[in-house]
Amino acid sequence: MRSQITITMLTIVIFITAASFTIHQTPWPVPDKNSKMANPVKSDASSISDGKTLWGKHCQSCHGKTGKGDGSKAAGLDTHPGDFSKADFQGQTDGAIYYKIAEGRKDMPSFKKKIPDADELWSLVNYMRTFKK
Repeated sequence: MRSQITITMLTIVIFITAASFTIHQTPWPVPDKNSKMANPVKSDASSISDGKTLWGKHCQSCHGKTGKGDGSKAAGLDTHPGDFSKADFQGQTDGAIYYKIAEGRKDMPSFKKKIPDADELWSLVNYMRTFKK
């Protein structure tokens, strides 16, 4: 009897864990004017290096070293941070990504005050583009 309860509980835990990885994130609408914003910072070695430094300081703990959503704080979040190497993320415009970084939502904090230099936020977008599969 005790063995059956243990197996049942284990099955439930496995099911819930598996289900949590397949739940899709809530859509994050971006205003048209923001989505259409062009990135004014050239994606060159300097910009990508700046973005990488910012990533390590502000983003890596949740989003992971390579943007797969596997950072040390990710498990404690209510929403999975996402995998930035996937096509659905990489298919977004630079303006949409910039908007999401600047504005934040739920577990994702706003970075417009933490990183007030717009060019630095754009460099972060350039760095995030390096996560393509």
